[in-house]
Amino acid sequence: MFHAQGTVATGPAFNLHNVTRKETEMNWDQVEGKWKQMKGKAQAHWGELTDDELDKAAGNRERLEGLIQERYGKGKEEARNEVDDWLSKH
Repeated sequence: MFHAQGTVATGPAFNLHNVTRKETEMNWDQVEGKWKQMKGKAQAHWGELTDDELDKAAGNRERLEGLIQERYGKGKEEARNEVDDWLSKH
């Protein structure tokens, strides 16, 4: 959830503080650029995602969020927040 100022709302499953969507997108560009290295970290975090699924995601954030939604039965916002939280740790 975003406030009018463009900062990310926080909650129990969401640890980013005062990070704008633009900053998150810039960080995601870096993830896409080094997906082969990041894929292992994603698989360690979301252990139910297969190697093939992560290969198909190919660093695409929306695909990764969709896989998380499907595999773990999460809503769109919850999956987005999980990816943001994971990104903040790497």
